Amino acid sequence: MTREAIDEFRRFQRDKEVNSQLYSKLTVRGKVQVKSSDIQVGDLIIVEKNQRIPSDMVFLRTSEKAGSCFIRTDQLDGETDWKLKVAVSCTQRLPALGDLFSISAYVHAQKPQIDIHSFEGTFTREDSDPPIHESLSIENTLWASTIVASGTVIGVVIYTGKETRSVMNTSNPKNKVGLLDLELNRLTKALFLALVALSVVMVTLQGFVGPWYRNLFRFLLLFSYIIPISLRVNLDMGKAVYGWMMMKDENIPGTVVRTSTIPEELGRLVYLLTDKTGTLTQNEMIFKRLHLGTVSYGADTMDEIQSHVRDSYSQMQSQAGGNNTGSTPPRKAQSSAPKVRKSVSSRIHEAVKAIVLCHNVTPVYESRAGVTGETEFAEADQDFSDENRTYQASSPDEVALVQWTESVGLTLVSRDLTSMQLKTPSGQVLSFCILQLFPFTSESKRMGVIVRVRLRRGCHAMALDILFSRLLDTDFPQRKLNIYDESTAEITFYMKGADVAMSPIVQYNDWLEEECGNMAREGLRTLVVAKKALTEEQYQDFESRYTQAKLSMHDRSLKVAAVVESLEREMELLCLTGVEDQLQADVRPTLEMLRNAGIKIWMLTGDKLETATCIAKSSHLVSRTQDTHIFRQVTSRGEAHLELNAFRRKHDCALVISGDSLEVCLKYYEHEFVELACQCPAVVCCRCSPTQKARIVTLLQQHTGRRTCAIGDGGNDVSMIQAADCGIGIEGKEGKQASLAADFSIAQFRHIGRLLMVHGRNSYKRSAALGQFVMHRGLIISTMQAVFSSVFYFASVPLYQGFLMVGYATIYTMFPVFSLVLDQDVKPEMAMLYPELYKDLTKGRSLSFKTFLIWVLISIYQGGILMYGALVLFESEFVHVVAISFTALILTELLMVALTVRTWHWLMVVAELLSLGCYVSSLAFLNEYFGIGRVSFGAFLDVAFITTVTFLWKVSAITVVSCLPLYVLKYLRRKLSPPSYCKLAS
Repeated sequence: MTREAIDEFRRFQRDKEVNSQLYSKLTVRGKVQVKSSDIQVGDLIIVEKNQRIPSDMVFLRTSEKAGSCFIRTDQLDGETDWKLKVAVSCTQRLPALGDLFSISAYVHAQKPQIDIHSFEGTFTREDSDPPIHESLSIENTLWASTIVASGTVIGVVIYTGKETRSVMNTSNPKNKVGLLDLELNRLTKALFLALVALSVVMVTLQGFVGPWYRNLFRFLLLFSYIIPISLRVNLDMGKAVYGWMMMKDENIPGTVVRTSTIPEELGRLVYLLTDKTGTLTQNEMIFKRLHLGTVSYGADTMDEIQSHVRDSYSQMQSQAGGNNTGSTPPRKAQSSAPKVRKSVSSRIHEAVKAIVLCHNVTPVYESRAGVTGETEFAEADQDFSDENRTYQASSPDEVALVQWTESVGLTLVSRDLTSMQLKTPSGQVLSFCILQLFPFTSESKRMGVIVRVRLRRGCHAMALDILFSRLLDTDFPQRKLNIYDESTAEITFYMKGADVAMSPIVQYNDWLEEECGNMAREGLRTLVVAKKALTEEQYQDFESRYTQAKLSMHDRSLKVAAVVESLEREMELLCLTGVEDQLQADVRPTLEMLRNAGIKIWMLTGDKLETATCIAKSSHLVSRTQDTHIFRQVTSRGEAHLELNAFRRKHDCALVISGDSLEVCLKYYEHEFVELACQCPAVVCCRCSPTQKARIVTLLQQHTGRRTCAIGDGGNDVSMIQAADCGIGIEGKEGKQASLAADFSIAQFRHIGRLLMVHGRNSYKRSAALGQFVMHRGLIISTMQAVFSSVFYFASVPLYQGFLMVGYATIYTMFPVFSLVLDQDVKPEMAMLYPELYKDLTKGRSLSFKTFLIWVLISIYQGGILMYGALVLFESEFVHVVAISFTALILTELLMVALTVRTWHWLMVVAELLSLGCYVSSLAFLNEYFGIGRVSFGAFLDVAFITTVTFLWKVSAITVVSCLPLYVLKYLRRKLSPPSYCKLAS
């Protein structure tokens, strides 16, 4: 309770600290300081660089010239990359900050939602004629708990307190209880029943004389030591020790124990559910393959691409002559143009250009000072030196693609909201206007961009010309020639995405599907790149429809998707890219070790089927010789039934299934599917959503009753980690979200081997021994009390007085009993070498009703011997029976600890000697407690008597009789039927 109170107080202090942070609020009278707890909806708040955003806001203005800023969202979604946010253009264009109060405008926001990746709203300025309407999306928002990474921002507050996205996404995870705790609870219930039964038997033997119910309660109190009250304290302290040992283990640096209540679960696991990207693989992408349909380039032929790119740009420069506009050669945009077979060089140039333009990567330059560590943004006139450039993007795949284009000569040097600058091999800078950007979503599985080659006049000049033409009601297409030159004003729509999403969009071809399969078999992540040339009229038509769809407040995402899809037809297929995600260090030996330990491994990934299958084979999750059954796509009950029957006929083969087929199987044949899947040596589920991952975990728990462990590294693994009996997070490229939500956090996947084989195994075995020993300690003294009461005509008189009872469970026996948390049956190296030792634990034989009954019998035998021995041997000095029996009891407990220990630790010896010393020294000053029934007998301990040889040999005799038979039995059992760890140790 005290520990929880301290934790609660610290939490209160942290909350108070966060709520007391000061922010600048913009008012008509200027800036005023307000506490974050006093911020209200509608306030205009100024947030400086590196300051936390206090509440959900719509982004109105920034000090950055580009009208955008970067924010860090690792505390919200666990992703470490910076996100680009865009200010509302209407307010960003205002000349001064104070002008925000000179306009009449309002924000219409949707009701508070839990989804942090979407937002729908509109910004309306009423005092202009006509009123200006701007659609607001996720890129115009600044969510609470994110950090401003560049510039100063001004936003209007739309949600506060419990309505903010970060608070709405803070769920109360289930309180995890270990299987060992549940087993001990069952045994404690059995002990309680034994306590009641024993008390009733005593009262019955008394003959229910007098106020028998009062005697019943007295017996319940006398035998209450049967219930091991100190068990929970000892186990909790033991768990804290196990956690400390895990975090201090030099072989698994960076391990953090976040849930100290379930370390024993690590020793009982049967199913391990793992993510793929970032868990089994490094999430470090390397560009490996470019396929153009007729020709393929690998890592060893990248220099050919480099020379083709260099040649095409030098040729273009010579063609352009003096016109340094950085344009591509004239090409007609009409789709009806006759198709001429392009040279390989021009196709490579087109493919590389598409890859370097179609992405959401932003180059960031470290400031020259370098000391402050601040970043500044690339402007057109900045020195684009390669040394201090880094790329920021929401996906490592995208960064890998842009880094590759840099290596072949076409470099992304600058990017803002409306433009991109590329540097050619000759050092010339090309400018492109970004007309539209369609970000990647998990539903669409693709992203696109519409760009226009930029003239020297710049996009802003073009935009002004278009605006004037509209204001003057002139026919815009007629004025087009005044602004653009036909050769340079070409508009191109680039798109890239997963093969399943892109296949229906691109023009007919006979190679895409086959090559995607080939690359996936090599373990490469594939992206299909395509383009479409647009005329000015086509684009203007699209833009008007797109703007209208974006302003809609109902089904906005559907309407926007429909408009974009109208463009996604008959696109020209440019290339197929392959990016490799390398395996983590020592993944193969770790998976093999886990398999040998009897743990079944399921891989749950959002990746495509081919890549997942390939990684499963390359990581040896599925051995080379093993058959793999790929569960084909099913959509109906009948198809699922046929496919399950086909799968049932196969034996000892790994299962690969997609999320869609899994959903159908679980809908109609849940029990049959789980039963079949559990018989497989390995299962791979691809295209899994986060909720599906969590559902699979829950299904395994319900259908098998076995302990599950989930391991992942990204925000999409959190639900799976929280649903599992034991969640392990890896601090990876995808951020800390999984690591923070998990019960245990590790630095690399390979550390899980030692965590389970050594620490998990030891934690379970130690806790089982400790739990049973604490129960034995209570049972033995209750047996002595029962014998004592029986001898004295079932009188409800206590055998030992106050302090002796307290001291017995604390200073006399606590240290040796607790030192069992240091015990180990085999050395860590041996446990790692023979993972089969782990398999024994899943049967739960270290703590079962069988072992419990053995300890009960030992307690009854020893308690009976100690009490009857004391009564038989000390008939003449009966008043000393308490001192004698108690001394023998303490010695027996210390010897029993020694009997239980398998590997001695120097602290165990210290604990034994310390407890014995405490007892001997307490004999001197606690003599009044060593007489039985001081009131009735008036007997006190005779200090002279306990120093005699008679006393010593009689105590020794009783102790030997109580312990020696157990030592003999243990020795014979080890010789005749040794446990597996004994065979290895010898």
